[in-house]
Amino acid sequence: MTHPARVARPPAAPTARPAPPPPDTPLDDAHLDELVAQGWTTRAGFLGDALARSVLAEARELRSDGALHPAGISREAVRDRSVRGDHITWMSHHPESPAMGAAWTRFEGLRAQLNQTLWLGLTGQEVQLACYPGDGTGYARHVDAFQGSMNRRITAICYLNEAWVPAHGGALRLWTDSGELLIEPTLDTLLVFFSDRVPHAVEPAFAERWAIAAWLRKTDPTRPAL
Repeated sequence: MTHPARVARPPAAPTARPAPPPPDTPLDDAHLDELVAQGWTTRAGFLGDALARSVLAEARELRSDGALHPAGISREAVRDRSVRGDHITWMSHHPESPAMGAAWTRFEGLRAQLNQTLWLGLTGQEVQLACYPGDGTGYARHVDAFQGSMNRRITAICYLNEAWVPAHGGALRLWTDSGELLIEPTLDTLLVFFSDRVPHAVEPAFAERWAIAAWLRKTDPTRPAL
């Protein structure tokens, strides 16, 4: 029997006062416990509202400048819009973007915290900016760790979408040990999961959908760096 996927939404921010800045540590103990126990966790307010909006503004400028290109599939970067429809760029290619540099540092803080608390031995990260144009494309079910490789250990995704509603589609569907789950891609929501343990897919998006995806890596001497 197929059960409908649960929908996880971050708590609504107070409307009477500005959202608080993000804490010094990206994840609290409850989030870390969830990550270990179930393979994934989510929280609101990873970058802080002001930085998240600044990153979104820089992202749109990059798109206007032609910096984003259609994403490929697998190491061979084969392009197939029936499988994957986003346009991407690597954030390391844009050191002149101050907000993106600050977001990179925030993901570095997450890597350091996971090494300190879970002893994952993460040695680096690759960070990608992605936009689905809102034409009904998504990304078919997949896992982020290449078969036979331990390079990608943790996937961390921060969403950048203002005023997102379920009618826009674009939720991230996770297949977990406890069933299917939908994560709405709302502004400054962070999702963290083990790259090789959690299959996932982007539902067709009918509005412009932005995200930063960071893959926290563990050195694998049998595989070349990406």
